[in-house]
Amino acid sequence: MSFEIPDDLRYRDTHEWTTTGDTVRFGISDFAQDELGDIVFVELPDVGDTVEQAGEFGVVESIKAVSDVYAPVSGEVTAVNDAVFDQPELVNDDPYGDGWLVEIEVSDEGEFDDLLGADEYEAQIE
Repeated sequence: MSFEIPDDLRYRDTHEWTTTGDTVRFGISDFAQDELGDIVFVELPDVGDTVEQAGEFGVVESIKAVSDVYAPVSGEVTAVNDAVFDQPELVNDDPYGDGWLVEIEVSDEGEFDDLLGADEYEAQIE
């Protein structure tokens, strides 16, 4: 099966994606949402909370499992996608678009060097 893996994003080996820049968005990958199945509940931090790279920042619950989600980079939460609380299926339907989870003001842009590029992530999930 082929999964969407946008070239302009960076990935954690635990299947979260992030944009790059001073303020970024996080979400879970197309592969991760497919493995989880129908997502029925999402728990996210509050605006103003801080997250640490590789630290848990939320929970995604599907009909198959409950999974922690991990921050690709450290920083302060500047926005939370409220739409996924009422429509958690957005994570399945559009994981890189309407199904994003949080926005973070990055505290250390050097942490992007620890993440996978699209080719590396694709090789990992094959």
